[in-house]
Amino acid sequence: MSAPAFTRLPHPNPTADDVRAAAIADPVFGRVFTDHMVSIRYKEGQGWQNAQVMPRGPLSLDPATAVLHYAQEIFEGLKAYRLDDGSMALFRAEANAARFNASARRMAMAELPEDLFLAAVREIVRVDADWFPNVQGGALYLRPFMYASEVFLGVKPAAEYHFLVIASPVGNYFKSGAPAVSLWVSEDYTRAAPGGTGAAKCGGNYAASLIAQQEAIAKGHDQVVFLDAAEHRWIEELGGMNMFFVFDDGSIVTPPLTGTILPGITRDAIITLARDAGLTVREEPYAIDQWQADATSGRLTESFACGTAAVVTPVGKVTRGATGFTVGAGGPGQVTAMLKDRLVDIQRGRAADPHGWVTRL
Repeated sequence: MSAPAFTRLPHPNPTADDVRAAAIADPVFGRVFTDHMVSIRYKEGQGWQNAQVMPRGPLSLDPATAVLHYAQEIFEGLKAYRLDDGSMALFRAEANAARFNASARRMAMAELPEDLFLAAVREIVRVDADWFPNVQGGALYLRPFMYASEVFLGVKPAAEYHFLVIASPVGNYFKSGAPAVSLWVSEDYTRAAPGGTGAAKCGGNYAASLIAQQEAIAKGHDQVVFLDAAEHRWIEELGGMNMFFVFDDGSIVTPPLTGTILPGITRDAIITLARDAGLTVREEPYAIDQWQADATSGRLTESFACGTAAVVTPVGKVTRGATGFTVGAGGPGQVTAMLKDRLVDIQRGRAADPHGWVTRL
């Protein structure tokens, strides 16, 4: 079945140029939104239809809408970048489309054709390209998401879904100005368990992480790091980022994808770029006790987290209960900085793209 054509609905009152300029001068991450959104509907037996680019606005939901009761909801996060020649580009959007459908399968939701996902993302960038912020780390953060829109009460997969894409002008994710983030190790809460939804990008995973993140912030830290549910020993990921560990021999370790952590697209890119640079990358379990011991002995020289929103973020200090330790010198390390620079240069069209990750619009 061919993808439906998009209908563009005119905006009755688009944001004035001066108001938009003020809004994107220093945007707080996820607080400023563009004028438009993309909307596509699905109905069992009829497929995907009614593809529209329309003015961004509130959604009207019946109180019995399935997502409100049974939490069938998934989302993605990716960025559009402004290149030096003034054009816009996407980074590995095909991987986001594939991961979106992997999440849909796990949540028993209708899959969205990948070409339709990509077309929807391109549409929102083209219509709202003027919202790109010229600030450090500036990008258009894109949020494709889908929820069960059928109106019913009953424990079964819905027969109707609503897919949307919204866009938000953003700068750097962390605005504290600190050279590295501080982590709190959660020993009371777990993010996911074997057989669960840890590898799906669904709202429930993030909701489950919020109490631990709240605890971390209350104790003066930036982020929480979760351990595995079975042994409470192995490092898994942060609330929304994957973890990497750099050793004094130049090798790198990252936790393996065993179904309990999100298969990050930035994670995959970092692994590829590190191997391109001749570094050894091992995807293997790494214990919290070992992390502390290796940081204390100096065997571990750097740790960093990565994700679409924050890109690459050095980890400086880690606290576990009443004890804590510093990683390296407590700031960005050479390997972390090198990998971040290589990634950002490719994303923004300043370096060769040997893997075909960048799609110009």
